[in-house]
This record gives sequence, structure tokens and C-alpha cells, in this order.
Amino acid sequence: MLLKTFGWSFAVTAAGLALAGVLWGWQGLAVVAILSVLEISLSFDNAVINAGILRKMNPFWQKMFLTLGILIAVFGMRLVFPVVIVAITAKLGPIEAVKVAVQDHDRYEQLVTSAHPAIAAFGGMFLLMIFLDFVFEDRDIKWLAWLEKPLARLGKLDTLSIVVSLVALLIAATTVATSVPVHGGSGTVDKTATVLLAGVGGLVTYLIVGGISGFFEDRLEDEEEDGEENEENGAALPQKSGASVVGLAGKAAFFMFLYLEVIDASFSFDGVIGAFAITNDIFAMALGLGIGAMYIRSLTVFLVRKGTLDDYVYLEHGAHYAIGALAVILLITIKYEINEVVTGLIGVVLIGLAFFSSVLRNRRESGTGNGSETKAEVATGV
Repeated sequence: MLLKTFGWSFAVTAAGLALAGVLWGWQGLAVVAILSVLEISLSFDNAVINAGILRKMNPFWQKMFLTLGILIAVFGMRLVFPVVIVAITAKLGPIEAVKVAVQDHDRYEQLVTSAHPAIAAFGGMFLLMIFLDFVFEDRDIKWLAWLEKPLARLGKLDTLSIVVSLVALLIAATTVATSVPVHGGSGTVDKTATVLLAGVGGLVTYLIVGGISGFFEDRLEDEEEDGEENEENGAALPQKSGASVVGLAGKAAFFMFLYLEVIDASFSFDGVIGAFAITNDIFAMALGLGIGAMYIRSLTVFLVRKGTLDDYVYLEHGAHYAIGALAVILLITIKYEINEVVTGLIGVVLIGLAFFSSVLRNRRESGTGNGSETKAEVATGV
């Protein structure tokens, strides 16, 4: 099971480190290895979130996530995306942007870092919406009941997550974005308009991609419920003007796949920016972060196949709280620098606490022999 799931990750790691050693020697090999660990630590919560979505998809789309998805993650987000950002922000042509990335590493670093406020605002708003929609939803299983119960009551207001996100964006735009330090120089620059535009873009992207995937998912669930009712009544499921369960599932899975890729993109922003603290070589960066992305993909599939999220029910809660923390950190880093170690540790600690709470819950339930919560669980929310 382990080798089957992580086999490609092990193979890519061996090939990637060998290539790094040939191209850049022992120093390059060390840089690529460090970047791989950085990506895994920063995106561990991403694997848990992805697993919660991926388990709803059929084996075909799970394979697409590991094949086409990894190509998008490695070559798209870690190699092509930073160059596109450079081309847009510096108003360069595609060929010139590629030349800067390959030949002028210092200027490439400066241009990508200068685009960080827009990247952080876009990714921060997208991740914040994921977090808010999670905590504002009334769930049967609650981790921090003292916090999640009142938030679920507030969540009955349908647009509350959008309102809270827009308020957070306005606060960020009128505080940290008004005086962003100039990279590699002295003084500050006002990025208010840039942050507002990028933040609204992240919000709109979430509403479009998440809304469409949610729509088709609800349609699919309704179709399955109708089918179960008809089977119980001994009747055949009526077909609707060319729409079938297979076709509907395909649409739902397709938009969920897009949703997964946007989530991965939002998580990759801080990794790409943080990688410049280690190297400004675009190829070493893509190689190291790509190896890390492979492990996140494999870990996602491992969690799905092992049913880990069903066994440890608070893991999704911990991952979503980590997402909320990352969203806030991204908005803060518009002006202030926060070490990537801090960002990674916050996610690991929250997921670790959620895992420990899940273990305690499972022990309590196995001890009582039923699924009812004990007084201690009610009091602590565990």
C-alpha cells in the first residue's frame, strides 16, 4: 500500500536529487532537498483538505489528480506561474520574461517578490473563504464546540462569509497595503489598489469555481437520492433529457478537479515566495518544490485510500483552522515578513492537535461502546 501510493514520489525524489547533483553539485542537491522539505511542511494541511474533496471523486478523477494534476502543480504553478507573474507585473513579453527568469536571477527574484502583495491578497482571500465556509456550516461533529456552535448559528446568514472576507480585505488594504517596503531598496510604496483588485479576484474565483462544483455535487446527490427512493418503491429511475448519473458525475468531478487545482495554487504561493530565501534559480526552485508537491499528492491519495479522515474525524477541522491561519498570515505578509518555519509549524501543530483529539475521541467511544459524547467531550468540544 505504502509503496503503491508513494512509489512515484520516491522515484521522482531519487531522479530529482540525482539531477540536482549532476547540474549543481552537492550544494545544489542540498538546496533541492531543503526546498522539498519546505514545500511538504507548508502544504501538509493542503493534503488533508484535498483528501476531503478527492474521496468524493471516482478512481478516474483520482488518477487525473495524480497525473495531469501533478503536471499542473509542478510545471504550471512552480515553473510557469512565477514567469507569468513577472511578465504581467513588469509588463514584459513572454520571451523576455523567460530570459529574465533564466539569465537574470536577481532581477527575477526582485520582480516576483514585488508582486507578492497581489499574490498574497488573491491567495489569502481564496483560502479565507474556504475557512469561513467551513466554520460557519453547522456540522454534526464539532472539534472546538465552544467556538464552532456559535459560529454555526451565525452561519445561518448565507452571505456572512463573503461579508467577513470583504471586511478583512478592506482592513488589509487600508493598513498593511498602504506602505509596503520596496524590495531591495529603501522607502515604501502604496499597494492599496493592487491588493483590493487581487483580493476581489480571489473572492470571485472562489465563488465561481466553488459554486459550480458545489452545484453539480448537489445535483449528483439529489439524483442518487431519487434513485434510491425509486429502487425502494420498485420503480426505474426516470432519465432527464440526455442527463445521466455518469454524465452528471463527470461534470461534478471536473469542477471539483478545477477547485482542487485552485486550492493547490493558493497553497503554493507562500512556498514559491519563501523559496527565494534559499535560491533564486528558477529550475532548482521548480525541482525542489515539485518533489514536495509529489509527496503532497501521494499523501492525499493515501489518506483517501486508508479512510483516515473517517477514522480521525477532527483532521479536517484542524486543516481548515490551519487554512484560516495561513490566510491571515498571507494578508499580513503584504507588508511584514514572516518566516516560513512559523507558517509551516502552525499548520503542523493544528493538525497534530486535531489528530490527538481524534485519537482520544476514538478511545472514549471504544470504551463506552457507543457513539454518544461523554461529558468531557461536551465540555471541551473534543
